Amino acid sequence: MTIPQGSATDKLVVFCTCSSPEEAEKIARGIVERKYAACVNILAGIKSIYRWQSAVEEASECLLVIKTRREVYAHLETEIKRLHSYSVPEIIAVPVLLGSPGYLHWIESETTWTA
Repeated sequence: MTIPQGSATDKLVVFCTCSSPEEAEKIARGIVERKYAACVNILAGIKSIYRWQSAVEEASECLLVIKTRREVYAHLETEIKRLHSYSVPEIIAVPVLLGSPGYLHWIESETTWTA
């Protein structure tokens, strides 16, 4: 499988911040077990500064970097919201334009499930 330069794939990288390492692991494990994600990296110790309810806030968080497919996104988002402690969790998906064919195939095979 060769992906021509400039071509888009159906793969996504999704970013999601979590309040703690425990919450991050719970969400990561849940979405991988359900095959909504092929892989989730947990980056602990990030500092977030953000505006919430008209005030500037600061928090220590963990960042999830989730590899999935566009077809699975709606299920992934629903599951993250179900497991997340925030009333409005960050869930941002960006398209993968190019990637190693073997890795992209692996994402495909690990996020194929029967609904």
